[in-house]
Amino acid sequence: MAATILLVEDEAGLISYLDSELHFEGYTVLTAQDGQAAWDIWQANQQTIDLILLDWMIPKLDGLEVMRRVRKTSTVPIMMMTARDYVGDKVAGLDNGADDYLTKPFEIEELLARIRVLIRRWRPAAPTDYQVGDLTLDTKARQVRRAGQLAQLTQREYDLLLALMQHPGEALSRDQLLDAVWGTEFDGQANIVDVYVRYLRQKLARPGAPDLIQTVRGVGYMLEETGAHA
Repeated sequence: MAATILLVEDEAGLISYLDSELHFEGYTVLTAQDGQAAWDIWQANQQTIDLILLDWMIPKLDGLEVMRRVRKTSTVPIMMMTARDYVGDKVAGLDNGADDYLTKPFEIEELLARIRVLIRRWRPAAPTDYQVGDLTLDTKARQVRRAGQLAQLTQREYDLLLALMQHPGEALSRDQLLDAVWGTEFDGQANIVDVYVRYLRQKLARPGAPDLIQTVRGVGYMLEETGAHA
């Protein structure tokens, strides 16, 4: 499920840029350009907001006041964004409940990486067991079984299968799988995904059983019980 971010920033150009980048990364974004609007949006949507990106110097209520109010009832991750880079300001922000502090200007890649870390910490722990059809994956034991039979997978094969099993019935692009398994810095060939999908299919094949990893034309791959998208 996509995370929801409350973006609080009074600079129209920056809020437009960040809103676009966050949407591109798959986040749902709520925006506010002053502290009072941010507080109103939080009160109406606090059950669905996974993170707050909060500028310090905003009209009506400043970022510190918004954070103090939120912290009275919630531990939702809050990242302060501000041009104030004095150590005392950073300490004040962290002491009043900020989980992270990013000084402007910043690189979008750093912001996105920090967001991912904060949301991972905030969200409930992922399940340790996954199942699609007769295929099971136990993350604690790091074991994969098909129809009860243990499949011996390499680390890459295991990571690729885990990425697919975390999104059953969802078509994942090759780029998404590359990022999840090989990392965003991988500069090899995208067809490495196709190669490892072939390895997985061979190791998970069982006589008379359907292929659970389906090719979705023009997109990538999907893990599901039927072969409707093959």
